[in-house]
Amino acid sequence: MSFRILLIEDDEEIGEFVAQGLREEGFVVELAADGHSGGHALSTSVWDLVVLDWWLPGPDGLTLLRQFREAGRTTPVLFLTARDAVAQRVEGLQAGADDYLCKPFAYEELLARVQALLRRVQTTAGAEWRHHDVLLNPTANRAERAGQPLNLTAREQALLAFFMRHTGEVLSRTRLYEQVWQEQYDGLSNTLEVHVMELRKKLEAHGPRLIHTVRGRGYMLGDPTPPEGA
Repeated sequence: MSFRILLIEDDEEIGEFVAQGLREEGFVVELAADGHSGGHALSTSVWDLVVLDWWLPGPDGLTLLRQFREAGRTTPVLFLTARDAVAQRVEGLQAGADDYLCKPFAYEELLARVQALLRRVQTTAGAEWRHHDVLLNPTANRAERAGQPLNLTAREQALLAFFMRHTGEVLSRTRLYEQVWQEQYDGLSNTLEVHVMELRKKLEAHGPRLIHTVRGRGYMLGDPTPPEGA
């Protein structure tokens, strides 16, 4: 499963270079070029990691970081800035940054810091996820519903894990292909539909429907569908 990274960087050359490098490592990266678009992305989507520049047109990175933490968001944030004074680094960390990298920087160091922060996400998220009567422990390769094993394939487990990390969120086919298959959706393949159908069969053998089709938009893991006639 690919991690989703939001990169907020107004320097076009740096932004494109870093985004391309991270994509080549298998990450799904969205690039925002100013504080307004970055703030919108922070508030409307779920990210595994944010790479945030300090100097930005519109709200600056420090303002975005403070607002993000005040909203209760715990996503790791790697702060990028040309400000290298100790007091400024401390200010960024106290505002809620998890790590700090000064410009100019070597891409190899940025990648190492990104990977280190994401390992923390894996450690935290890798324990157990629960949704209603479904339990998933990716580390132990264990998936159950109502106490019954689901015997998922690796792809089905990855798909269920992504649904459970984004419970209640409508997930587009494009996003699911990018995250679970690490491919661009061509608009023609029915691979996703087949896997959703098989995953539903295994889940619904032990309870009502949890994965819902949102017509024209994608799929969502939500509340159980009540039985017919209820």
